[in-house]
Amino acid sequence: MADTFLNMKAFLSAAEAGSFSRAARQLGVAPSVVTKRVAQLEWVLRAPLFKRTTRSLRLTELGESQLAPIRQIVRDYEEVVTGVMRAPHTLEGHLRIKAPVATIGFDLAKMFVWFQREYPGLTLDVVVVDRTVNPIEEGFDVVMTLMPASFEGVLEEPLFVYERVLCAAPSYLARRGTPKHPRELINHDCIVFPTGPTWTFHGNKGVVEVKVRPQLMTNNGRLGVESLCAGQGIAIISRTVAASALETGELTIILPSFRVPDLWLKALVPAARMGLARVQAFLNHVRAALPTPVS
Repeated sequence: MADTFLNMKAFLSAAEAGSFSRAARQLGVAPSVVTKRVAQLEWVLRAPLFKRTTRSLRLTELGESQLAPIRQIVRDYEEVVTGVMRAPHTLEGHLRIKAPVATIGFDLAKMFVWFQREYPGLTLDVVVVDRTVNPIEEGFDVVMTLMPASFEGVLEEPLFVYERVLCAAPSYLARRGTPKHPRELINHDCIVFPTGPTWTFHGNKGVVEVKVRPQLMTNNGRLGVESLCAGQGIAIISRTVAASALETGELTIILPSFRVPDLWLKALVPAARMGLARVQAFLNHVRAALPTPVS
């Protein structure tokens, strides 16, 4: 088992480093050792994992398909070893986290800084991206997302619910008129966030779906809010984010009789990793960092 683990770790290091020599430096061994270990793994699998040339090292189709599962095996093995070696209840180890680009009402960077201050024994690998991510396939401990996707073997942990409202600036409504029904939104300029241009409303007569025309599409919350307040269009926005502008009159709620579905920020966690103390500590930290919902 130890030899197999070392072979897998050599493959993983070479794949991430892009060369046997760089992988060898990272592992503290000679390049020939990395080459031999990868060759042994390829012999077991009966197929090459890399396409080798004098100038490049690229994964084969098999190598691509095995990268995520081997990464998980290596991490799980190291988890067992370090868990045995360290003192009980000591929060140490590594967390790989995917976070959304479009944070709503909280400072993502500050949240991670304070988490590491609280738990200095943890190391973090934080990837900020808005696309849908399967944490098992891509080797994440936690995927924070606003997307509705779910995956087999992955648990969903609700973190925060954002009540959303349809808003516009008075200047925009004075210029373009106030819609009386969601279907009229197809004739308006709309500001669209990552949840997409198909907007859903719940009225007295059921659900209404409208595909709006984006005047602006953005995954940057600040840009969206500033454009909205400047009278550039209509948007569905978190009441938490809009609270100040609604209070001062910079924004006004429109179509209040048509409810916009709430938006959930959730964490996707591989079932095998949900019980890790560091994962639970991170989830608790996120909940504490999130804003208090506006009533």
